[in-house]
Amino acid sequence: MTPTRRHLLAGAALGLGTTLLPRAAAANTVAEIRRRGRVIIGIQGDNPPFGFVNSQGVQDGYDADVGRLFAAHLGVQAEFVPLAVANRIPALTTGRVDVLFATMAMLPDRAKAVQYSRPYVSNYITLVAPKTTVVKTNADMGKLTIGVPRSSVQDTQVTNNAPAGTTIRRFDDDAATIQAMLSGQVQAVGGNMFYVARLNAVRPDTFEDKLEFTRLHNGACSRLGDREMNAELNDFLGKALASGQLEAPYRKWFNMAVPNFPTSVEGVPFTVS
Repeated sequence: MTPTRRHLLAGAALGLGTTLLPRAAAANTVAEIRRRGRVIIGIQGDNPPFGFVNSQGVQDGYDADVGRLFAAHLGVQAEFVPLAVANRIPALTTGRVDVLFATMAMLPDRAKAVQYSRPYVSNYITLVAPKTTVVKTNADMGKLTIGVPRSSVQDTQVTNNAPAGTTIRRFDDDAATIQAMLSGQVQAVGGNMFYVARLNAVRPDTFEDKLEFTRLHNGACSRLGDREMNAELNDFLGKALASGQLEAPYRKWFNMAVPNFPTSVEGVPFTVS
């Protein structure tokens, strides 16, 4: 029998180093995290290949692999809290998690709420639709019902690029958005670089990228003003990139070499000022 989503999520609590809910509130300092013996990491729970709960009920994906490497850097275990897109920043700012490795695109508005590290992954945002759907310009979006994950970069990009009056339906996460496309609730979706592959895995040779909106980079996030955690994240990522430690997970999940990341992103500081 195929496991239900409820069974998979329940099983995640049994995975080594993985749980759905933290057993204690997130620590305030790196020293407290080390005394506790685990770092609580917020991660997306349903967005492969970045972060997802696998068939064994364990958190998996590129962000999970990098999160475990960061935990090893601190000398502790990784404990994951799967989060919906809209819940990522609140989970960090309210202390539910210590850090975010959660497909957090580096955006100036978000940088007002969280402290970004240096980038460790790149992505691009597109409009995805069936090959038979004609979309050549932004104006063509006006005739479609478009799905996006609520509060995501896709949401922002589709909203900003679509003509006024376009019907945009917002869903809880990437998985729900993809399912809306497959079930016919929407005619196109705002996606990332992996949406076409995920959709075509269900309906081969059916979907394609229609428009590219932006290319961006993701960073790990700590709380604003937390100089110590920000320094640990940047130290870890700097060493991991220099040593090639990120090469294996990047090739494993994205089938490509680690790109050259920018040394700055306008409006997004990598360090606590």
